Amino acid sequence: MEKPYILHMLTTAKNLSPFDVNMAMDAGWVSAIPYINVEASEVKGLVQDVIFSRSPKGLKNTGIFIGGRDAKQAMDMLKTAKNSMVPPFEVSVFSDPSGAFTTAAGMIVAIEKELDEKFNTTLKGKTILALGGTGPVGQAAAVIAAQAGANVRIIGRQLEKAQRIAELCNDEFGEGKISIQAGADADKAEYIKTADVIFATGAAGIELLSAELIASASQLKVAADVNAVPPSGIIGLDAFDNGKALANSTSGAVGIGALAIGNIKYQAQSRLLKKMINSEKPVYLHFEHAFEVAREFIKSSK
Repeated sequence: MEKPYILHMLTTAKNLSPFDVNMAMDAGWVSAIPYINVEASEVKGLVQDVIFSRSPKGLKNTGIFIGGRDAKQAMDMLKTAKNSMVPPFEVSVFSDPSGAFTTAAGMIVAIEKELDEKFNTTLKGKTILALGGTGPVGQAAAVIAAQAGANVRIIGRQLEKAQRIAELCNDEFGEGKISIQAGADADKAEYIKTADVIFATGAAGIELLSAELIASASQLKVAADVNAVPPSGIIGLDAFDNGKALANSTSGAVGIGALAIGNIKYQAQSRLLKKMINSEKPVYLHFEHAFEVAREFIKSSK
């Protein structure tokens, strides 16, 4: 008798995301078991309880999902989980804190699509501003874009925090191979003058890009916003906009709204959850893999 598909879902928060549970079940996992308020020190024990409860064959129908709200913590927990395996007792693990990794991947792929179709160019060499970029979505998006060859600057209300996050992205997530910079929100009017791409990844309901700032962005090509809660993070941008001309732009820039990004995010998360089920060998998935499958989705939909 085949073992049922069980996904053990770990989160450092007090609640597991219902969104993630629905996604898991729709992707083919029969049971999604929650573990809440998980501390980093508990990951090894939980993982080894998972792997030693089934035979290596039965473990093919077993997986671990890591949620939470902190990108570094989620990546650290993923590493701990991987290091806690005892082959052949090993399962797949997927880290996506607050959906940040798949959301970031969806946004960057949507931007790539517009750069290609509207401007016949790529991310390579482009100047990108990540407004409100100190959170998990901004961090992951900044790293993905930098790895694709863009020059990225994370903008935050406090310069010291933005600098700390930029260093984290470079050293931890980018393994010292990228060079993301930092900037203060008070100076964004100056940075925007030379920006090719802007993404707004701040808190819901906060406008980060005004009509005046858009008009001053003489090189701007694409602006994207992950905030679906009114008011938009980018003035005049509707959540459903997908490559629509951006109001007030003097450079012919287009905008991408949160729900347009969300469609790609949904596809990326679904594909990775299915990859855990279908892979012959254990896989360890995070923002880089989300970017890969998001690109595959866009390519297949052309």
